[in-house]
Amino acid sequence: MDIKLFDSELKVMEVLWEQGSLPARDIVDVLTERIGWNKNTTYTVIKKCIEKGAIQREEPVFLCKPLVTKDEVQRSETEQLIDKMFGGSSELFFSAFLQNQGISEEEANRLSKIIKEAK
Repeated sequence: MDIKLFDSELKVMEVLWEQGSLPARDIVDVLTERIGWNKNTTYTVIKKCIEKGAIQREEPVFLCKPLVTKDEVQRSETEQLIDKMFGGSSELFFSAFLQNQGISEEEANRLSKIIKEAK
């Protein structure tokens, strides 16, 4: 999966990931309330998501069904970031992250466990 979603498209996807398949009019209602988008803006962004293969449109009520999971998008976005900014090196990415953010002992233990399980 290698779909590049822009921030606006991720806002639409977040609604679908939270609530499951919804008619477009319900997505409009949610995003109007959350961020003040109007109907035209929301429908334009939904159309872009459909064109990218992130959403499937089903009739008769313009039902929007997510075709990608949040995990898939997070994985793809992370891989793209690491490729673009760190030459594909996870080690350089983690090193830069830790130098800038730092982590607690508890977080370090959880990361250590994740690394062991990934081997």
